[in-house]
Amino acid sequence: MSTATARYTGNLRTEATHTASGNTIFTDAPVDNHGRGEAFSPTDLVSAALGACMMTIMGIVAGRHELDLTGVSFEVTKHMAAEPRRIAQIDLQFRMPASLSAKDRTILENAARTCPVALSLNPEIRQQVQFLYE
Repeated sequence: MSTATARYTGNLRTEATHTASGNTIFTDAPVDNHGRGEAFSPTDLVSAALGACMMTIMGIVAGRHELDLTGVSFEVTKHMAAEPRRIAQIDLQFRMPASLSAKDRTILENAARTCPVALSLNPEIRQQVQFLYE
C-alpha cells in the first residue's frame, strides 16, 4: 500500500492524501517563488517534519522514562539558498519544561538529534537545534 497519493490542482498547488488515515494536506509555492504562500510549501513541510519527528522521538523516549512532555512546542525557521534553490539551514527552537533534570535533558536532546528525518536530510543542510527550558 502506498504512503500517500497526491495531485496537482493548478496554480502551483498540490493536494496530498495520507493513504491509511485519509487526512489531506495542501501545498502552495511560496511568494518568493511564484506562489501565493497560502499553504505550506514543500520545503516548509520538510522543515516542519524535522521538528515533528524530533518531538515524536522525544515523546517515545519520554514515555520510557515516565516523563510528561505535554505542552512541549517548537518554532522552525527555514533558510533557503539561491543557487541551486534548496534548503540551506533549518533552525529549530524547542520550548521544554524547566523541571527536567540534567540527565533527562541530555537523553531527550540526543534522541531528538537522531530522529529519522534528521538522519535522512542531506548533511549539507545545517540543522541548528536549540532547547529552551522554561
